[in-house]
Amino acid sequence: MKIGVISDTHLTGYDGKFKRVLDDHFRAADLILHAGDLTSISVLRLFGNKDVRAVYGNTDTFPVRNHLCDKLVLDVNGFKLGLIHGWGIPAPIEENIAGQFDRVDCIVFGHTHRPVNKVRDDVLYFNPGSATCNRFSPYGTVGMLDIGRTITGEIIELRGN
Repeated sequence: MKIGVISDTHLTGYDGKFKRVLDDHFRAADLILHAGDLTSISVLRLFGNKDVRAVYGNTDTFPVRNHLCDKLVLDVNGFKLGLIHGWGIPAPIEENIAGQFDRVDCIVFGHTHRPVNKVRDDVLYFNPGSATCNRFSPYGTVGMLDIGRTITGEIIELRGN
């Protein structure tokens, strides 16, 4: 199973460049996870008929917070995935979010705009970075999780998008 992962889009509505990123990189995705800071709930319409699960982030407006939860746990092909935005300074973010979930195989998060794809204490920590705000790298980034016998993640640099 392929899961497209995105976070920290910070969009207030339709964006043609962002829509092309989705079409190009998430075409084969069976599910899409958005780890918060959408800014506007209308951003979810850009995903079309894809199955999308999203949480709100620290910059999201009241309408977004009213529509979404702060965290989710999903069971995908026998694996438990935690989805959360995160908070605070980047250095201890993994410790902060780890305590929000009991026995998960993967924690998908955002907030820092910095991509992360690493296993720690048998949990995959996966942050796709930001597709639209590349202040920490020369390119925006998104991610893809592949779930089969294991969970693996890939960070995708948006060169030329």
